[in-house]
Amino acid sequence: MKNKYLIIFFLISFSSFLYAAKQTWKLLKDDGLHDPDNPALTLLQEPGEALLQLPPDNTGNMVSWVAALRENYITPRSNIYPDTKVEVLDMDIILENTGEMPMVRFPHKPHTEWLDCSNCHDAIFKKKVGANPINMFDILNGRYCGRCHGAVSFPLTECLRCHSVPRNTFKGKVGAQPERK
Repeated sequence: MKNKYLIIFFLISFSSFLYAAKQTWKLLKDDGLHDPDNPALTLLQEPGEALLQLPPDNTGNMVSWVAALRENYITPRSNIYPDTKVEVLDMDIILENTGEMPMVRFPHKPHTEWLDCSNCHDAIFKKKVGANPINMFDILNGRYCGRCHGAVSFPLTECLRCHSVPRNTFKGKVGAQPERK
């Protein structure tokens, strides 16, 4: 049964990789989101023109936004209010209730490089390990991780990005891992 899941996820990941190889974006007039008859459409930059310069990814909008941030392609505003202190937290949480799938590694660092802690805590996630009954049904319905993933972050079809910790090789303790300084 485990091998069947791994084969399915490999095929999904491989097909995403092949799709990304051509790295093309629809024109705004053809994307189904913008009104092609709107004369102001010509004032907008086409996605291909803007995104092709950024580090590629193999899914979603084909941009690795974490790499774009870390390699200084982009410098997003870190806060709205000048007195907000931004705290980048380099700590992972390992979640083990994943059925037959590998365990989930939630990396705080790429999230806190973009977002203030208050974006997620305590409205979406409680700050206590084990206090959040996270499951794929809820995620697919836009709760927990699904608030962003599948909407503004990489899509939920990229299972192995989160389910990345093999049970048979993980030596640590599940839950919050030591913070890296």
